[in-house]
Amino acid sequence: MSGALSDVRVLDLSRLLPGGFCSLLMADLGAEVLKVEDTGMGDYIRWAEPRYEGAERSAASALFLALNRGKRSARVNLKSGEGQEVLKRLAREHDVLLESFRPGVLDRLGVGYDVLREENPGLVYCAITGYGQDGPYRDRPGHDMNYLGLNGVLGLTGEKGGPPVQAAGQIADLGGGALMAAFAILAALRERDRSGQGQFVDVSMHDGAMSWLALVAGRQLCDGGTPRRGGLELAGSLVCYRPYPCADGWVTLGALEPKFWQVWCRGVGREDLIERQFDGPDSKTRAEVERIFMDRTRDQWQTFAAEHDCCLEPVLELEEALSSELTRAREMVVSLIQPGAAQEVRQLGVPVKLSRTPGAPQGPGPGLGEHTREVLESAGYSAGEIASLEGSGAVAGPAEDAPGSFLS
Repeated sequence: MSGALSDVRVLDLSRLLPGGFCSLLMADLGAEVLKVEDTGMGDYIRWAEPRYEGAERSAASALFLALNRGKRSARVNLKSGEGQEVLKRLAREHDVLLESFRPGVLDRLGVGYDVLREENPGLVYCAITGYGQDGPYRDRPGHDMNYLGLNGVLGLTGEKGGPPVQAAGQIADLGGGALMAAFAILAALRERDRSGQGQFVDVSMHDGAMSWLALVAGRQLCDGGTPRRGGLELAGSLVCYRPYPCADGWVTLGALEPKFWQVWCRGVGREDLIERQFDGPDSKTRAEVERIFMDRTRDQWQTFAAEHDCCLEPVLELEEALSSELTRAREMVVSLIQPGAAQEVRQLGVPVKLSRTPGAPQGPGPGLGEHTREVLESAGYSAGEIASLEGSGAVAGPAEDAPGSFLS
């Protein structure tokens, strides 16, 4: 069965997380994704070493594979004239080009949007940057935390009077960058079906993540109220909607609607708390609710939640979440097996489920430059021309020691 995007061809010039996750989503839905990597180290994430406790060096390959399964890799030196000509030829046969350089980098190299659309007027060219293609921060470097610090998300995250709290997931990189880019690319492709024309897609991780504050910012812009950290209803200011410590861990109580709060109160034998649902974090009610939660273990609260419909769930550690019944039922952990070998890699599954054309991992990630010659041959280069390009350094074939693939 063909994937929903099986007729879409993507040139992915991006590195690291935002672009890689964007093209991963497309690859899992059947798009043909070609990573265009440089003739040196390639995508930096191939070499990224995990820093958390207990991590092994081999996990670097896992970081690359997590973003690049089902893709191909060709190594092209975009700083050389011949390499630039290779990219132009590839752009003629692709629907999408995705890049994450600072604004203007590819223009200075002579292969920016204006040049590539001359080669392919239908090309959808998507640039993911920190702060967008214009504005005062256009040329600044940045990472996820910087964007969240500037757009208000980080300043609103955490307890009242406490420090800003960094999320475990990269909200700006993934939510503001990768997801917005995937959405925008598909919108541009849909419009191309009508007009026959491609267009430039400007995705700013700062802007994209700021849009996640739609309710909070929308209210402030209308009524002028100024929310502060710990003062948002859905981020710490209501006793009915927050995490609580229990005897051996943490649970989440999401009893926002009165019916759920009432069920919880009656379930613990405290109907006197029903009218205190919207008390704040500094109230006596919070202290009392915390005391109630500390009287039971996490497992006991799970049993309680199964008997009382009140939006109460445990806070799981990552290893627990990955092995949970829910994760298994939703196929959110999958295994990739190297053809002809016993090597297996477990990864997260496809997060969206399509009924007729479901997505699925399309195979392992590519070795660095694994498909260079194959790609050039399909683009019409002769064996002699390919040898000349390799000899000049405009392109490079497979690298022997690059991590990130079953080949390494």
